Amino acid sequence: MKLVKLIANLGYGSRKQVALMFREGRITDAAGEVLYADDAVGHADVRVDGEPLDPPQGLLLLLHKPVGYTCSTKDPGRVVYDLLPPRFRLRNPSLSTVGRLDRDTSGLLLMTDDGALLHRITSPKAMLPKIYEAALAEDLRGDEAAIFASGTLMLESEKTPLAPAGLEVLEPRRAQVTLVEGRYHQIRRMFAAVGNHVHSLHRHRLGGLGLDGLAPGEWRLLGDADRARLFDTTL
Repeated sequence: MKLVKLIANLGYGSRKQVALMFREGRITDAAGEVLYADDAVGHADVRVDGEPLDPPQGLLLLLHKPVGYTCSTKDPGRVVYDLLPPRFRLRNPSLSTVGRLDRDTSGLLLMTDDGALLHRITSPKAMLPKIYEAALAEDLRGDEAAIFASGTLMLESEKTPLAPAGLEVLEPRRAQVTLVEGRYHQIRRMFAAVGNHVHSLHRHRLGGLGLDGLAPGEWRLLGDADRARLFDTTL
């Protein structure tokens, strides 16, 4: 792939804008030598304004999503893409969220431009556990764990029961919930089905990955070791 197209596909600008960056000498090799648009240089050796290029297609990142942001490109309010470098929104193929956390849910969110990887993570066959902490409006009754684990709980407007889910009581009004599926507003609806209300919800683990100290709004790129951890459900 020619350098102009490569850099444009990574979101640094239109092809016309990237061509201008070449003319301005902003694109160099790792040694600082100015590159030309027709040079044959490997991805890892290209610099834009002295900084290495973002990863090529196949990028996977982990974001600590704060409350108040939506997983959308069209929402008029704050969106998760606002927390990333602007060029990430312009990548081609586009960067998508792996599933969604609603506006009022915080925590671990993955994003990728690899459609096959996205499908692998979200496929029901993957059975990747998603672990949440829920703060509740009312004290737990004591029978919720058995109901959630039964595999018979039906949600309003659903035609099939939920897969068994785990519940661990942390405090009278705080619980950890483990899911292996991801229906719309599932945890909020599960607690509503047993007469309770979720005040706040936070996802702190997906598969073998946790937030690892990332503060709200922070993100990091994931490497091969992280991907292996993601699919290691024994952790």
